[in-house]
Formats: sequence, structure tokens, C-alpha cells
Amino acid sequence: MPGAAAAYSTQVPPSTRPAALNADPDPTFETAQFALSVAELAEINAARLALLPEIAFVGRSNAGKSSVINVLTNQRRLAYASKTPGRTQLLNFFTVSRRGAAGALEPCAHLVDLPGYGFARVDDATRLRWDQLVGGYLQTRRMLAGVVLVVDARRGLTAADEELLAWMTGRARPDALHLHLLLNKIDQLATRERHAARLAAEQRAEGLPMPTTVQIFSALKRDGVEELRMVLAHVVRQGARV
Repeated sequence: MPGAAAAYSTQVPPSTRPAALNADPDPTFETAQFALSVAELAEINAARLALLPEIAFVGRSNAGKSSVINVLTNQRRLAYASKTPGRTQLLNFFTVSRRGAAGALEPCAHLVDLPGYGFARVDDATRLRWDQLVGGYLQTRRMLAGVVLVVDARRGLTAADEELLAWMTGRARPDALHLHLLLNKIDQLATRERHAARLAAEQRAEGLPMPTTVQIFSALKRDGVEELRMVLAHVVRQGARV
């Protein structure tokens, strides 16, 4: 795609990463606390949520999104995984803080847990509400600085994932949004399969208009947690400058 933003893998040597990765205090993701749940976009403004950079977590049902959030924040039940795909239909906001100059915790970002998608056992009205809530948030939310798309590495990007990517590319400034493709459940893949999954994701990322990083991950084994924190800290710092 002409003009597409270059994708890079978070596996590159530290010396080639953006200099901003090494500046400013990092968010302490373990400080994440529940802030707000909304069923409609208008409720966000009504709640007067602090204007902080937001990082949304999205993923197909059963991709392991809730587990990723819980591992990232080192909390067992911060994000709730329903046993019924499509049951959770809220945007859940969690406030993350960092240590200020005086050592006190200062709110610096929001993690936003979006409903899982790709489910089959829901009615048309539920699907429409999901499209309006999630699609509207991804296309229009001004404070959205980054999106973590959790993908089951065994399956790769699906048609439902592509629909979500279309919403993000439909933003007024998609180039200002950072996308992180997180290939979860790599513990269930052989080494060759892991390489193939990452290569496929990186090739897709090259055709996207937003800066995109690709990472392999295992929530079960906690593989890649520090790498994920590094990328998201960069997103928060970049978002705070906008």
C-alpha cells in the first residue's frame, strides 16, 4: 500500500528502538485499578473520565485477551473472561499510574478492555450494539493512543480481525494510532510455526496505515510480558505528547 507506515518487530536490537523508549518514568502496570464501565460511548463523556492516553485491548473470543491483561498487570482477576462468548458487552476502563518526582503515584493512562468478537451465538441486535460501541470507539475516540490486538497465534488474523482493522484505518488520523499485534498462545506452537505466525503478521502489518509492532506471546507461560510493557510504555509517552 503506497504511503503505509513501516512495521517493525519488537524483537529488534535495543539500539535501533526509538529514543523515546528510554525517556520519562514508565507506567507501573501493576497499579491498574478499575475506573469505569460503559455500555454506550456517550457515557464516557458523562463520567468525566480523566483525559489520559488510552490503550485498548481487543481480540476474538477465546484469543486470551483477558489473560493478557491480567498477566500484564500481574493481577489475577482484573479483566473478566466470560465462559459464554459475546456475553460481556461493556467497555471497561482501568487507570494505570507511574511514580512521580516525589515518589507518589500519578495516573498516566487508561487500559480499555473491549468486548470479544467473532462470536456466533448472539442475535442481530447484540451484534449491532457491539458494532456501534466498539466500532465507534475505535474510529472516533480522541484519547485512543494505541490498540493491542490479541490474536490466537495458531489461527492468525481472521475475517473478524480484518473488520476491526478496517475500523482503525477509518480514523481521521490512523497514522497517529499505534497498533500492536500480539500473537498469543505460542506455547502451543513449535518453533517453526512461531516464526511462520510472526512472519505472516509482519507482512500484513506492512500494508497498514498506522505504525505497527508485532510480538509473539504466551499468557500461560508469561513469555513476553516485559517486552509488552516496554512497547506500551512507549505508546503512553507518545500519546501524552499529542
